[in-house]
Amino acid sequence: MPTIDLIGSSPKFRALLTDVAKVAPVDSAVLIQGETGTGKEVIARAIHEASPRRHNRFVALNCAAIPSALLESELFGHERGAFTGACSQTKGRFQQADGGTLFLDEIGDMPLELQPKLLRALQEREFERLGSNQTVRVNVRVVAATNQDLAQLVAKKLFRADLFYRLNVIPICLPPLRERVQDILALTEFFVAKFAASLNKPIDLIPDEVIAILQAHDWPGNIRELQNFIERAVLFSPGSVLRLPLGLRQAAPGRSEGNARTLADADREHILETLNQANWLIGGQGGAASRLGLPRTTLIYKMRKLGIDTRRSHRARPVRQLDEQCHVAATC
Repeated sequence: MPTIDLIGSSPKFRALLTDVAKVAPVDSAVLIQGETGTGKEVIARAIHEASPRRHNRFVALNCAAIPSALLESELFGHERGAFTGACSQTKGRFQQADGGTLFLDEIGDMPLELQPKLLRALQEREFERLGSNQTVRVNVRVVAATNQDLAQLVAKKLFRADLFYRLNVIPICLPPLRERVQDILALTEFFVAKFAASLNKPIDLIPDEVIAILQAHDWPGNIRELQNFIERAVLFSPGSVLRLPLGLRQAAPGRSEGNARTLADADREHILETLNQANWLIGGQGGAASRLGLPRTTLIYKMRKLGIDTRRSHRARPVRQLDEQCHVAATC
């Protein structure tokens, strides 16, 4: 089974890969559920790449990103003149994915009025383009995904029960990153290598304390949040050692007070280390603010917030030594 971008070795992730291997060879509909940023499209692509359909197209459509008035045309296509601006016949995503896989992301945002036509396309494998009464038959496997509880939407009459049951033939639940803590190291190494190459910013070392901070975070945005965070960290690291950007290490909502103190301590330690390297010079060329990529006033604010004595920088600032003659003159 292809494992590109499928990074991790935690028990929950290994169980997920086992499920992917089991469902990939069949044509049954799959409903992937998980929090935002858990990698639902990555898993959908893995299912496609491990299936007999892998030599045909994988077509993705985010149902929440298309206005309701245009979603039917995006799914099923339209004929010339079907509506204002329809200048030519256009194939929809179902027809584009013929022989392959159609990934419907954010299926919970599918308008109620369009759901019966989607249900028919799933059951009968046929549909009509907008402005046409000619039936188009397709051979498509549908993989849907949502970060919502579709069962609750059905109970609230916001999603059709028959469509839910048709999509939920094979349910797959993706674990959030906070339940895959031991995978954070492998994911971090993968993203560091990726962004170091794309940003032309070599990173040779990821300190253990950095990994500890990343593993202590709740990651409400899951893998997507971690990926974006590591991109910023690579970009703003002053050298070849990965450093976490200041101002991005606050405790997430719901974090315990003990973990919050750990993050603040790490922030304080990093600032103190940089100040020592700069001989406690805050501003100016070669000063700590410049090394950290921060305005001088921002660094002073952070130092005060973390209980670092800003006056010490004046006492520690290097002073030009007087020569012996000047020293004698000054004491006469």
